[in-house]
Amino acid sequence: MWLNFLALVPSTLLTVLLIAIAFLRFYDQTDFEFLGFIAHPRIWSNQCTVAAILAALANFGVEWNRRNRETDRLAREAQRRIEEEQRRIEEEQRRVAQEREARNREAETRERQISRTRIQTRCRIAEIQFQLDRSETNRRNLSEALALLREYGELF
Repeated sequence: MWLNFLALVPSTLLTVLLIAIAFLRFYDQTDFEFLGFIAHPRIWSNQCTVAAILAALANFGVEWNRRNRETDRLAREAQRRIEEEQRRIEEEQRRVAQEREARNREAETRERQISRTRIQTRCRIAEIQFQLDRSETNRRNLSEALALLREYGELF
């Protein structure tokens, strides 16, 4: 708050000094009676001119600093927005990867279930055929189904 107030001082002082210079240069005691109290108006005018130049330089420094702070604030804000956007993109990518992994696990589970069902169906068909007809072909089909059950037993 004080910094904002102090930033107004050079420009306000510059304005007051320019008004004083105008009064001292262009008017005399006939225009304004209080100018009669000043002994050497030209010397005071020159001193006010030097003071006005110094106030203008101070005002330039204050404005330069203010603009640099504003530029820095805008750059930090833009950097913050970029970081937030990157964080959001990373979170979205992480979420998509998790969904993809979940879909892959579901697909693997479905594939295992389908494979399990095929093996079970094949074994049942072989068993039913053997029970209906005890031929050598059906016996061989049943033994192949049993071998398949032994081989893929971990699926069950």
